[in-house]
Amino acid sequence: MFVRIVKMQFHGKYIDTFLSIFEAKKNSIRNSEGCLLLELYQDKNNAEIFFTYSYWETEEALENYRKSALFKNVWQQTKKLFNNKPAAWSVDKKVSLP
Repeated sequence: MFVRIVKMQFHGKYIDTFLSIFEAKKNSIRNSEGCLLLELYQDKNNAEIFFTYSYWETEEALENYRKSALFKNVWQQTKKLFNNKPAAWSVDKKVSLP
């Protein structure tokens, strides 16, 4: 399992649009084969910054999602709302303390 972190920054006027897109697609994304968890965070100091955290069984599962029609549709709708280039990291979880 590994974690995918994506940082996105939106024009303030498009935050509600992004949240509507996420609300409409979140269950489909979470139910993609190999997706174990999906979370959305908003920065406490800058409301324009959001992060998604998703847990994936394998890198192949993430790549299959990224090649899917679902991802392409979501990304096409979302990318035009950005006010800064998104950044993404794939990381291995080393420690988790519940």
